[in-house]
Amino acid sequence: MRSAATPDFVHLKRRDFLARSGGGLGMAALGGLLSRELPASQDAAVPRPHFAPRAKNVIYLHMIGAPSQLDLFDDKPVLRKHDGQKCPDELLKGKRFAFIGGEMTLAGSEYRFARHGQSGAVMSELLPNLATVADDLCLLKGMHTNEINHAPAQMFLHTGFGQGGRPAMGSWVTYGLGTDNRDLPSYVVLLSGPPGGAGTSLWSTGFLPSMYQGVQFRSSGDPVLFLSNPEGHGRQDRRQVLDAVNALNEQSLKIIGDPEIATRISQYEMAYRMQASVPELMDISGESAATLKMYGAEPGRASFASNCLLARRLVERGVRMVQLFDSDWDHHGGLDKRLRAKARDVDQPMAALIRDLKSRGLLDETLVVWGSEFGRTPLRQGIDGDGTKTSPGRDHHKDAYTMWMAGGGVKGGITHGRTDELGFNVAEGAVHTHDLNATILHLLGLDHERLTFRYQGRDYRLTDIHGELVRPVLA
Repeated sequence: MRSAATPDFVHLKRRDFLARSGGGLGMAALGGLLSRELPASQDAAVPRPHFAPRAKNVIYLHMIGAPSQLDLFDDKPVLRKHDGQKCPDELLKGKRFAFIGGEMTLAGSEYRFARHGQSGAVMSELLPNLATVADDLCLLKGMHTNEINHAPAQMFLHTGFGQGGRPAMGSWVTYGLGTDNRDLPSYVVLLSGPPGGAGTSLWSTGFLPSMYQGVQFRSSGDPVLFLSNPEGHGRQDRRQVLDAVNALNEQSLKIIGDPEIATRISQYEMAYRMQASVPELMDISGESAATLKMYGAEPGRASFASNCLLARRLVERGVRMVQLFDSDWDHHGGLDKRLRAKARDVDQPMAALIRDLKSRGLLDETLVVWGSEFGRTPLRQGIDGDGTKTSPGRDHHKDAYTMWMAGGGVKGGITHGRTDELGFNVAEGAVHTHDLNATILHLLGLDHERLTFRYQGRDYRLTDIHGELVRPVLA
């Protein structure tokens, strides 16, 4: 018989026990998830960095398709001297190429290089504006990665794995740190052109709770899809519908205990708040004429320049991770004209972003990262759509390429690493993709070995089982 002194749980049926305990776990999940939206000053349960961070925010500029480092940053006089000559066979041993074949010839750059700033950083004539902030840049000329084709390499760069299903860096960062703005997502994505071959996997939450998903903002039309109310419905109508839906979700959460239901409640509330915050954020017409001119941005016109300005506005408002993806850098042919055009698109706004952040006192706490999934070969390639020869280009190259960082705790005005005299391999200062990601997390106050999530029976992390800090670049 049941005694009045006997605790209720002793007499619970298995089904009732699971339902009640699931609800408890679910509500705990809801509390934890919602707390991550609050600034650290407002809630003690907000995630904390593992140690004192150097950077609060990241602006990540990904050039989809892989710019040629040999025509932008990595000057090779010896390669230029041997331009058009057959590549020695010993240099090709063990090399993988995506498309190039047959007799391979060396290809020196046709562009002029010069030293810039007090640091003497070597940069191409294609980047005259970026050259003016050379002393703020940390050039990483010893980058290398595992993947040789675009989609796997893009996923590898942003998720640490060459296949889909893993969380993107921005998801890991927001999982680890939360956000300082309740009215905006902690992880925002801006596109100029179509996304990369990996598509939305580049900002996917993977197996992390879906509240850490990157949110794509659009420069024209509705800033976020379905953010506006349906025609004929006002904000109060939206509130009433949201309250009703949330009440149903909370009942479901008590019964089922699925943390994704808690996530759904949190995201509905965030969407409601975004209706007021996002339109104002995305309207750059209030910026000064001087600022718009500095970036080369035009209100109402979608562009990489506008996205750079928006990135500054986002981090200014406490958004943790902002990723800009700019397309059309895949130059297997037409390198002479297409690379020049693409460099012209990004040169001015990138330099403006760094100057603007610096003038506002934001560069010290904002890490700017520029790069791509891999680099380009020192070999000549020229193909068009039907396989016929056209103006020169370069094939994919995973073994040696360049990225750069600025602000957020890295040393400005330094060049870390170098490649051999022809640009085939890293000669010193090698930085693997996992090393780069470990270093970015470190600058945000996160230990890449401790930032883990248990899934399917084991602990996962952004850097898999690899990654070493690139200590020489830390300020």
